[in-house]
Amino acid sequence: MPNKRAAENNVVVMSPQPLFTRLGTLLLIVGMVVVFFISQLLGIYIAGKLLLPNAESTTLGDIFFFGSNDGTVVSISIMIGCALLIAISALVIRMRGGNLKQYLALTPFSLAVGMGMIGLLLLFMIGSQALTYVLDKSPLAFVDPLYQSVSSVWLLIFAMVIVAPIYEELIFRGLLWSAIAEQFAASSDFLLKSEYRGAVVASLVTSLIFAVIHLQYGIYEISTIVVLALLFCYARIKSGSLILPMLLHIINNGAAMWQYLAQVA
Repeated sequence: MPNKRAAENNVVVMSPQPLFTRLGTLLLIVGMVVVFFISQLLGIYIAGKLLLPNAESTTLGDIFFFGSNDGTVVSISIMIGCALLIAISALVIRMRGGNLKQYLALTPFSLAVGMGMIGLLLLFMIGSQALTYVLDKSPLAFVDPLYQSVSSVWLLIFAMVIVAPIYEELIFRGLLWSAIAEQFAASSDFLLKSEYRGAVVASLVTSLIFAVIHLQYGIYEISTIVVLALLFCYARIKSGSLILPMLLHIINNGAAMWQYLAQVA
């Protein structure tokens, strides 16, 4: 059981017996990043085969090229990728004998903590928007072909604002974060210092990986994503719940999409 001091300080307490060894954690990180990209490609391929004209006679390269620039195909592929990643994550945890709800921190969070984190997110968004304006950047330029080709803008909104944050948080602030953090549990007593060290290392590693996988962005945008990811990690630590980072991610993507639509309308 977690000690009283840890609970009072909102320290994230992992299970006494880590699910993964250190080598297993390294393999999990590499494996899930590879699976992440494969799920995106597989989603594009399946959706492209179903939706692109003359898909049966189209080459594999053309399916990926035209599919990745088609808003409807990309939206459906995001949903396919989400289903695959959720299933694989659940399978990995179950195979290791872990409790899915506990390991992924799928628990309620304090309203006060939630409101405080939303406030921090708003400050981040204001600062990020100001810096973007000063540097004359267009971080959502990649959305243009998707918006112009999607069958329904609501489909694109649902995929990018709701679905994408759910599986991204599940992988990076959920499965991988927990696997890394638990490596620093020095003993069954889970010393406070070890828990904080694990949270910091897990936050840094997962945030860097999360930023790098966003290949559609440039250096400036990736740097911003690192900061945003660290904010999501802080929400995970502060609340002891993965649901709060998911909510913050949805709010962030929703605000970005609203701003984009306001500009193109």
